[in-house]
Amino acid sequence: MTELREETPPEGFERLVRIEDPESGLRGFICIHSTACGPAAGGCRMWPYDSPEAARRDVLRLAEGMTHKNALADIGLGGGKAVIIGDPATDKSAALLRAFGRAVEALGGQYYTAEDVGISTDDMAQAAMETPYAVGLGSGRYASGDPSPFTAEGVFQCMKAGADEVFGTDELTGRRVLVQGLGHVGMALAGKLHAAGAKLIVSDLDRAVLDRAMRDLGATICPPDAIFDQEMDIFAPCALGGILTHDTADKLTARLVCGAANNQLASAGVAETLRAAGIRYLPDYVVNAGGIISIAGEIHRSDDWNREARLTTISRRIRDILATSRTSGKTTIAVANDMVDGILAKAANDARREREGLE
Repeated sequence: MTELREETPPEGFERLVRIEDPESGLRGFICIHSTACGPAAGGCRMWPYDSPEAARRDVLRLAEGMTHKNALADIGLGGGKAVIIGDPATDKSAALLRAFGRAVEALGGQYYTAEDVGISTDDMAQAAMETPYAVGLGSGRYASGDPSPFTAEGVFQCMKAGADEVFGTDELTGRRVLVQGLGHVGMALAGKLHAAGAKLIVSDLDRAVLDRAMRDLGATICPPDAIFDQEMDIFAPCALGGILTHDTADKLTARLVCGAANNQLASAGVAETLRAAGIRYLPDYVVNAGGIISIAGEIHRSDDWNREARLTTISRRIRDILATSRTSGKTTIAVANDMVDGILAKAANDARREREGLE
């Protein structure tokens, strides 16, 4: 039987639930950071965390990031996230995924889940057998399918906008771009960069995907521990978060950072280190919103949700952030966070007025 145990969330978070199902082996957390803009939405990540506490820290960080992402994407959704503790290659099962679906269902529509690291469209279909709040499905009237291609397209468009700011042109031909992480999004982005004429450098722990990138995309392979020794124009982090520390920022040769990974900055202060070094950082939660934009149409059960048209708003938002950063002297992440604060404050004020009008 799937068990949900409420935990006290940190200040500013709405809800934190520990989920367990001893029979299937399910262990993890669901966090709802904010429903100010609508029901919380965010993917489910399956990862072999070192401890429950590490999983708890990650779900909090990721859920807050989803609030920011969804607010700036203007899709009528709040922020939430789920993590499952375990190795997706060996610990995942239909029973575990259905138990997770029951946990999501027990939240009564406060949280919509979808794919993230370690979870596929087929996995979501298993969870959806227990709840209508599992989305990113491959079939059905409103099914949006794998969100990865849309995430990659949004990153690519933002990279062109960033290149225009940094290099004076959005042309990527001949630019040395290092893509760290060749999962679904990273490989799709690498393909787009190859087609655009970029000189690809790739890094991943999986030798098979590296060989594929070298064979099909003419990429140069970089060992994971040598990323910051490479000469590059653009760095595209597409693996896990925390890759940019003060030390790695000091070593980075790129003039532009634009990638799909969540929470790329190990701490907020790294943004200032990058800015001082003349490196333009494009806030990850803006850049990687293509996937949730794709899925939002499924959540809203909308027949006329135009994903392609809405994707273009991501790069427009990045251009606005870059312009404000340039004139104000603030880091791009500070500018983006200010925008989010304004959106959330307005949503809270609108909700208050609506309540007062009903009373």
